[in-house]
Amino acid sequence: MNINAQIEAQTIRHPSGETLQELSVSGAGCASCVSKIETALKNVPGVTHAEMNFAARTVTVSGSAAQDVLVTAVEAAGYGAELLQHQDEAVTQDEKEKADQTYYRHLIRNTVIALSLGVPLMLFGMMGGDMSVSTGPRRIAWLAIGILTLGVMLFPGRHFFVGAWKSLLNHSANMDTLIALGTGTAWLYSMIVVLFPTLVPEMARHVYFEATAMIIGLISLGLALETRARGKTSEAIKRLIGLQPKTARVIRNQMEVDIPIAEVQVGDLVRARPGEKIPVDGNVVEGTSAVDESMLSGEPMPVEKAIGDELAAGTINKSGTVLFKATRVGKHTALAQIINMVKRAQNSKPPIGRLADVISAYFVPAIMIIAVLSALAWLNFGPAPALAFAMVSATTVLIIACPCALGLATPMSVMVGVGKAAESGVLIRNGEALQTASKITTMVLDKTGTITEGTPTVTDIVLTSDYSEAEVLQFAAALESGSEHPLALSILESARARDIRWQNVQNFQAIAGHGVEGQNQDGISLLFGNEKLMHERSVVIGNHLTKAELLASEARTPMFLAANGELIAIIAVADPIKEDSVQAITRLKRGGVRVVMLTGDNQATAAAVAMRAGVSEFFAEVLPEDKVKKITELQASGEIVGMTGDGINDAPALAMADVGFAIGTGTDVAIESADITLMRGSLHGLADAIAVSKATLRNIKQNLFGAFVYNTAGVPIAAGLLYPFFGILLSPVVAGAAMAFSSLTVVSNANRLRLFKPGEH
Repeated sequence: MNINAQIEAQTIRHPSGETLQELSVSGAGCASCVSKIETALKNVPGVTHAEMNFAARTVTVSGSAAQDVLVTAVEAAGYGAELLQHQDEAVTQDEKEKADQTYYRHLIRNTVIALSLGVPLMLFGMMGGDMSVSTGPRRIAWLAIGILTLGVMLFPGRHFFVGAWKSLLNHSANMDTLIALGTGTAWLYSMIVVLFPTLVPEMARHVYFEATAMIIGLISLGLALETRARGKTSEAIKRLIGLQPKTARVIRNQMEVDIPIAEVQVGDLVRARPGEKIPVDGNVVEGTSAVDESMLSGEPMPVEKAIGDELAAGTINKSGTVLFKATRVGKHTALAQIINMVKRAQNSKPPIGRLADVISAYFVPAIMIIAVLSALAWLNFGPAPALAFAMVSATTVLIIACPCALGLATPMSVMVGVGKAAESGVLIRNGEALQTASKITTMVLDKTGTITEGTPTVTDIVLTSDYSEAEVLQFAAALESGSEHPLALSILESARARDIRWQNVQNFQAIAGHGVEGQNQDGISLLFGNEKLMHERSVVIGNHLTKAELLASEARTPMFLAANGELIAIIAVADPIKEDSVQAITRLKRGGVRVVMLTGDNQATAAAVAMRAGVSEFFAEVLPEDKVKKITELQASGEIVGMTGDGINDAPALAMADVGFAIGTGTDVAIESADITLMRGSLHGLADAIAVSKATLRNIKQNLFGAFVYNTAGVPIAAGLLYPFFGILLSPVVAGAAMAFSSLTVVSNANRLRLFKPGEH
């Protein structure tokens, strides 16, 4: 696990060097609130970026602005805010759950109070009861009901009116504005009918107290159900947090003692017994075991661990007892970094989500204008009682158009999709990568460490001079001891296996894409690399090239070793193809993705590996800078390119690609350059990532389509478009129920993603 972001509390350091701070926001009612809060924060000096997750009611801010300034900016926009700053992620999650449960109970209480008044009134009207004001005693009864309805507005419905008032003070409008105007208009009209009936035509002396109470009750019920369903979207985070045990067994004063996980320090010796979870990251110093890393990497098979191997917090020690030295604790463990990366991705927006935010910013003011125009049309052209019809249509338009579902459509799906990917060992950095991955048409794969195991071994030593195998290996090991190339390790391991010792070389130089050179202690000039390097340095290969080509045709990489300008040996190294690479590549191709392999290896070796892996298109002897060029060429031809690699030399190509995939077992530089990290070495993670991406985007589109169609189709009907033809005029109560149902539908549809299994697609 090589994700080394440094995290302290909820204030963290972004890979770009900026400080990220996470705020919890209260009072945000709909999608239009999102743009207001983001705009307010972006206007703060020092803030470079602000992104709100409406579903989670959190906003992530990057920049150098002080915490109190950020909170003040949100409050000035008419909302509440506080910094999430707990050291312990589990504590933060627990407190969030408790707050959600408290809010849920509060909404249920509001629902019960409002519907206790609204339902009897609605049933009374449906059963033929007279909802009009005529006699004196009836006026007194309706006055009492009006006062009770006012109580519903002041208590269960209070937050709608407070939110509307704050928006008014900030010269804006949101969902609360629509609800407050709709219910307030219905109540005010009804009270005028009760108190001053002569001001209203006799046919229009109808009261709508049940509409006010029912709308507040139904919307509160919808918010309660949404809050409850919304909690399910963070299941992935909860499971990740639950991986870490509460205590750790450490050796203190030569005794083993159990201490709280928060007290473990770097350098502590920690004991893990069979069946126990690894509490912190560390390196094994004693014992062997098989460790289940499936919850972090998605890899089902336990991994054998021995002295010197790394252990990650949250993994399960399946067999033997091991003693390990803690290397990362608290917020610095791989598990904590994974949780942080998942949370950041869940809080980010794909481009399709920003479209909804832009539309919703203009949506509420537009609906208010439509409501006024609808009322004017009924007053001027409608049948008697025109005033009552005008009030009903305006109220219904305001209520049915609340863009709650629009605001939830994208973030709900992103939260579930990113969490689902994390369960498969795929860490998605941001929403843009999540969206773009679904459009990938070409996947470029590095060979070494991506298609192959990345741990090559020496298979052949072909002598071409009087030097012995031991001398050849000694020369090669001396040169490669200064190299970071994966093939260098195979040379060194082979020399160690034969107990060959070597001395450091002088004037060492790595020649990118070609090989290495240097001078040993005896003054012999050594050159070790590919055929190109030999030609450039005028080393004669002669008929030995045929042997090299034969080795290459068998997927072995031939490397030429020269001493004082003379070829002395060909050393062949083989890097076995990963067991599941062929199946994973087949999955990609079956999904319509063009697969291309890039490698710095020679043409013959590349061809052999490509044939065995099932890749029909490949480019060999590619230098690091040429990888970027190939990516650019593919993009210029109209391809949406994904690049997968694990080495430092892959970093530029990963950054250039539309979506960069880093193998999690690779280097930190590659991981930091990538958009998506595959925590296990399997290429099945690519197919899983694309499958999750497509499922998530499909889910978002379903949600957005439902929300847009609901609002655009509902508003004309609410305004009375069908009345002249069919005599249908939508009731404000039906509008309130439909609005609540639409939000619940979006949340439920997003939660369907939790059942998605990427391995089946």
